[in-house]
Amino acid sequence: MLLSARLLLLAALFPVAIGGAFAQGSYPSRPIRFVVPFPPGGGNDIVGRIVANRLAEVLAGPIVIDNRGGAGGTVGTEIVARSAADGHTLLINNISLAVNATLIPKLPYDTATDLEPISLIGRQPNLLVVASTSPARSVRELLELGRAKGLPLNYGSGGVVTASHLATEYMKLMTGASLTHVPYKGLAPAIIDLSAGRLDFIISTVATALPQLKAGKLRPLAVTTAARSKSWPEVPTMNEAGLKGYEFDTWYGLLSAARTPRPIVDRIARSLAETLATPAVVEQLAIQGVEASPSSPAAFAAYLRAEIAKWGKVIKASGATAE
Repeated sequence: MLLSARLLLLAALFPVAIGGAFAQGSYPSRPIRFVVPFPPGGGNDIVGRIVANRLAEVLAGPIVIDNRGGAGGTVGTEIVARSAADGHTLLINNISLAVNATLIPKLPYDTATDLEPISLIGRQPNLLVVASTSPARSVRELLELGRAKGLPLNYGSGGVVTASHLATEYMKLMTGASLTHVPYKGLAPAIIDLSAGRLDFIISTVATALPQLKAGKLRPLAVTTAARSKSWPEVPTMNEAGLKGYEFDTWYGLLSAARTPRPIVDRIARSLAETLATPAVVEQLAIQGVEASPSSPAAFAAYLRAEIAKWGKVIKASGATAE
């Protein structure tokens, strides 16, 4: 398939890596199109470029970044779902892929059948944070404060059906706590209001909360991943804090069109694992708060199915919509 004029322009403006000459009949046999279903500069784009730069060297073939934002990631995802199943068009997506499966009733593709999971790329832990002036020193104490006041706890988010919103609704579903959602136009202004004591807590990405944490204006009560974060080893997990089975992170994964030949899928997965073992890549991802987490295609497929089921329950319980 020939590259479009737009893609050639992108290749000229944003060259990711140049591999060696293509071997006849081998994979890849032409440049790989790396579809990022969000605008440039966001987490997906940054992680995608970090990975693509080294992956192109491992696969010995050029990779071209193609940002196709729109409709919460569904525009770019559809492009990959409808592409030739030959491994030359890849998708880097995140937790929104699992959320949209329920949130958007009429997707232009079937998440479960039109995409081929290749591997997880990484996980980005989130922190449950309170203002440093809060009397709560644990998640249990935070919930008890709400019960003692007889009023809902106010929590902020980056907006309706954003990760911070759904992560907290998941907590609400598990605990039955009385919580009031205060959505903001982005997580950063919500964090500022939390620091000023105008909210009770927020579940935030580490990167967004970090400046206020460093300034001593916020206190972390728990990390949302199943295991303690390497960056915050002293902070207990939500599971350790009493929410048995709670697990949430902003993950990134690599996919292709469904029915991509197994040898190609396996080769990409092996090459990605090698990429994610490269110290420079690990360090670059860590700067973004992302912990490299490669997996087998089967493991990622199972994880994606579990995430779709989990967030489907949360979305239905919360009454959230894509409107």
